Amino acid sequence: MTTVTSLRPAGKAPAPPSPYQHYVYAYPHKTAYRRLPDRPRLASLWAAEPKDALSLYLHIPFCEVRCGFCNLFTRIGAPDGLTGAYLDALERQAGAVRDALGDGEPVRFATAAFGGGTPTFLTAAELTRLCDIAEHRMGADLRAVPLSVEASPATATADRLEVLADRGTTRLSLGVQSFDDTEARAAVRPQRRADVEAALARIRDARVPVLNIDLIYGIDGQTEASWLRSLDAALAWRPEELYLYPLYIRPLTGLGRRATGPDPAWDAQRLRLYRTGRDHLLAHGYTQQSMRMFRRTDAPPQGADDYACQSDGMIGLGCGARSYTADLHYSFDYAVGTHEIRAIVDDYVTRPAADFAHAEYGRRVDADEARRRHLLQSLLQADGLGTAEYRTRFGTTPEEDFPAELARFAERGWLAATDPRTALRLTPEGLAHSDALGPELFSPAVRAAMTAYARK
Repeated sequence: MTTVTSLRPAGKAPAPPSPYQHYVYAYPHKTAYRRLPDRPRLASLWAAEPKDALSLYLHIPFCEVRCGFCNLFTRIGAPDGLTGAYLDALERQAGAVRDALGDGEPVRFATAAFGGGTPTFLTAAELTRLCDIAEHRMGADLRAVPLSVEASPATATADRLEVLADRGTTRLSLGVQSFDDTEARAAVRPQRRADVEAALARIRDARVPVLNIDLIYGIDGQTEASWLRSLDAALAWRPEELYLYPLYIRPLTGLGRRATGPDPAWDAQRLRLYRTGRDHLLAHGYTQQSMRMFRRTDAPPQGADDYACQSDGMIGLGCGARSYTADLHYSFDYAVGTHEIRAIVDDYVTRPAADFAHAEYGRRVDADEARRRHLLQSLLQADGLGTAEYRTRFGTTPEEDFPAELARFAERGWLAATDPRTALRLTPEGLAHSDALGPELFSPAVRAAMTAYARK
């Protein structure tokens, strides 16, 4: 790996914080959302928004099991009829949302994604209906845009994959986490390597252009040797993408019951395993896109962000999906606990179409939050932030808006020695500490709202 000189001033830098503070996959986080007392109409929220390059996200909140580390909005299994009732509600919501977008200007979707939960929890026939909702109710041309779908080994069956491939899926992400059966059990993820390998064979047979494999490091009992064995098992399938996730133990999850507070030794182990994994993938023909994402150098181009669910102009359908306009991020109620999630899903499936014409939970995004979000989204990518684009959008520079934060990052050696007038980019160590750097850019108001959130 090429050494990058940092912007660190002379002298010894203070010790950085724990590298594992918060995974910033969305900002503001849903724990900063609150009930919107005015329940604004979607038609008014979207009236002035550009609609020529929207992103579409459909959320399926069902899994066959709940992994011990999972804090996603998902429930285990579904009683008879629930998935059908959920798709009925999704169709009602799609109709209401599409009406709210109006007919005054063309509505075009540039990307689409099915997430969860596990979208492939649905049967092949139900997946067909899901695609029909996206295409016929929302107007997305799934065969003409990047379409990403999440799956688990147990549900990546040939008939489901046939539907997804036929409807234009360009990227399938498989949650493997570990090829070691003992490690999988330690993460409370009951699966066998033989079943994982069989699922990967079926995915390759389906000829989806991009295969992504998710792996986790920091599992109890994991060693550098076992981590490398999992990486090599994944590399044997030559996936176009690999995501390497540090294990987090969060409240209200299966593993969360074992949490004992800060653990510097575990932090050091995860950081060591991250570096081992990063270097191994770089040596095997992958380029680093972010702390978590690695793409095979010769992978086929996918056009605009393959899975750009963080951009303004995001339409989310389903009870766990977010939607983003320039001024408001909104969703339904959020929970992690099993009983609370069930109650939210049960409420969602009974709602009439008129309910879906309003936003209920969310957070307003003012000019300061928009700047923070743009900086976060860009700086946490390996390519970094083009300051000219930032100035064009906001009329200022990042150094003018965030002088203390950027100086602190430079002092820690997290910013590369680029000309800050043209670009800001993280050093390799800055990328390694993305989960510490990102939260330091949260606004005081968002931080306070997240702290005050009552977990459920």
